[in-house]
Amino acid sequence: MDLAFTPEEQAFREEIRTWVHAHLPADIAHKVQNGLRLSRDDHQRWARILGQKGWLGHGWPKQFGGPGWNAVQKHLFEEECALAGAPRVVPFGPVMVAPVIMAFGSAEQQQRFLPGIASGDVWWSQGYSEPGSGSDLASVKTRAERQGNKYIVNGQKTWTTLGQYGEWIFCLVRTSTEGKPQTGISFLLIDMKSPGVSVRPIVLLDGEAEVNEVWFDNVEVPAENLIGEENKGWTYAKHLLSHERTNIADVNRAKRELERLKRIAKSEGLWDDLRFRDEIAKLEVDVVALEMMVLRVLSAEKSGKNSLDVAGLLKIRGSEIQQRYTELMMLAAGPYSLPFIFEAMEAGWQGDFPGGELGLAPLAPTYFNYRKTTIYGGSNEVQRNIVAQTVLG
Repeated sequence: MDLAFTPEEQAFREEIRTWVHAHLPADIAHKVQNGLRLSRDDHQRWARILGQKGWLGHGWPKQFGGPGWNAVQKHLFEEECALAGAPRVVPFGPVMVAPVIMAFGSAEQQQRFLPGIASGDVWWSQGYSEPGSGSDLASVKTRAERQGNKYIVNGQKTWTTLGQYGEWIFCLVRTSTEGKPQTGISFLLIDMKSPGVSVRPIVLLDGEAEVNEVWFDNVEVPAENLIGEENKGWTYAKHLLSHERTNIADVNRAKRELERLKRIAKSEGLWDDLRFRDEIAKLEVDVVALEMMVLRVLSAEKSGKNSLDVAGLLKIRGSEIQQRYTELMMLAAGPYSLPFIFEAMEAGWQGDFPGGELGLAPLAPTYFNYRKTTIYGGSNEVQRNIVAQTVLG
């Protein structure tokens, strides 16, 4: 196993770094580096910039319009974007549903849906979780009844991230109640502008409506929007979840936020507190260990070997690290991390206090928001069971 980057890979990194610094809008980078709220326009602007370069689908093969990069190149691209202060690519289109369409969709579906995802013009949402069906996705109840050349969809999805912006949504729907629960699920693409689709924001502790409820009331969906075969959606869902859980680990963002934590600690006079620096050091060790795990996977892929299925393990460690750095940031800022007034923050007010330029005010809301990371994408308790079964049988 060789974890060193080759001269060619280092040159590739430099090419990516130069391009990102030249094209990433400064106002967006400022928001990301200081933990400020990103608008829909911010996300969409960066997505379209990447789309014009052909890099929004940076993990895509050339046959579908991607750059055809190998695993190491994809990692280097993501790392340079994160360190430069680029927003995370909203994953639901290019990272999650696109690979399913590539693997299981028809040629017509690929031609219809992939270009809008690659360009960043179409915003996708994910319709998996339901009330009572989170980590246990096999229990989904949203019903899709076939009537001729269309499906009639009724039910509810919840915790739909950024669903208020969604134009299309990929959903797990129940098309059969016979046999095991997993065997009656189908994978359906739904236009969110269809009559009968309604989105209701869920206001969180930080005052944001990052997640939503999505209701389907006799929504008509063309049968041609079914991915693959009816009642085979569970197989497609598992394919998608492996991409989601690896994406959740997000070691590159952890590295960037670790540096931000150090800046905050120095600004707030905690850098000389040995106990607090111990906590930062322990976090840094875990970030490096997570990166080594990611690089092991990349090394195996590059050499053509079958790497261990560690998506669940990456999700566990990555989500716990995210919770820890948000907690340490909040503790470092103390009372200055309290909730804030959005309008004042967006007008440029960071507070009349030392270190105000670091954007301390959003830290407590961010801490509360990140309590969810160990739950979504399959709760960590369930992931530990899966890892144990994989290792121990």
